Amino acid sequence: MDSDDENVEEVVDGPLDEDGQPHGFCTVTYSSSDRFEGHFTHGEKNGKGKFFFFDGSALEGFYVDDALQGQGVYTYEDGGVLHGTYVDGELNGPAQEFDGEGRSVFRGQYKDNIRCGECWVYYPDGGCVFGEVNEDGEMTGESIAYIYPDGRTALYGSFVEGELIEARLATLISNQTGRPRFETTPNSPVYSYDKSTSTCIGTHTLLPDPYEIQKVFVADSVIPGAGQGLFAKADVEANTVMAFYNGVRITHSEVDSRDWALNGNTISLDEDTVIDVPQPLDQTEKYCASLGHKANHSFTPNCKYDPFVHPRFGPIKCIRSLRAVQKHEELMVAYGYDHEPTGKNGPEAPDWYKQELEVFQQRQLASASQ
Repeated sequence: MDSDDENVEEVVDGPLDEDGQPHGFCTVTYSSSDRFEGHFTHGEKNGKGKFFFFDGSALEGFYVDDALQGQGVYTYEDGGVLHGTYVDGELNGPAQEFDGEGRSVFRGQYKDNIRCGECWVYYPDGGCVFGEVNEDGEMTGESIAYIYPDGRTALYGSFVEGELIEARLATLISNQTGRPRFETTPNSPVYSYDKSTSTCIGTHTLLPDPYEIQKVFVADSVIPGAGQGLFAKADVEANTVMAFYNGVRITHSEVDSRDWALNGNTISLDEDTVIDVPQPLDQTEKYCASLGHKANHSFTPNCKYDPFVHPRFGPIKCIRSLRAVQKHEELMVAYGYDHEPTGKNGPEAPDWYKQELEVFQQRQLASASQ
């Protein structure tokens, strides 16, 4: 993001002064393949200009005596954008960063191109981390908080490079004026990073997630024969994170090679990993640290699975409402099994799913013919 690179000029397209230096609006292409388009005064950048770097990124702003000064916009090769304050070509002052889809990624301060002071780091799923970064610009310290997507529920304590080490439940009291303040819950349990493995779902299997227990509860499903289901504790709006789907991490080949009776609580995390809540951990008496696996299937769901970076469980899936959901309404998701017999586009559908799909399609056809 530093515009003061030691480039060797290669080609100048534009007016030159009597010494052969760029003077006026010029395009200068350097041997590094970087390119600058902007105003020059006797060989120095002066005025509005923009660097186009060889990797696809770009930096735009106002140059004074060959250095970027004031507000500048750095665009990453993936489309993300950083709006920052530059002094002599380096980031110094307030900055905001957004990803390629326009979502907030960072808000805070920079000093000499390094993050400093109190900063916010935002995740695409709606969670964020707040605190004072260390001298290397890392979210490391004893007074840092992970804040859940509701903007109030927090885990406040020790973090290293943004990863939870040890924290207690807290409430974010104010983030509108002045410094955010966190009120720790009396007698709160201690939460720590506890990412599952292929054989261990977690250390504290009966410690509920403090956000999830505000949103959902487990009860008998309204679907005949479906066993338990997941229900909303209160009315919520669309796009609300309702529950988390944590479990042991196994491979797709392991899922495909075993009996389908063992795959009742599996969900694909990515192309390499499947999250599974095996028996007897599917019983809340044995495991209730997360409850997303209790949601039942529907071809007309009110919720969906989404990626989520959880402070305790690491990368998992969450259940997010597709529409407004009423209190005590059962949460339904589309399991997304592959309808083809080969199962190449996703986990192959079990027999019960195929039967329900056939009934659903018949109803759809009947409705369309009326």
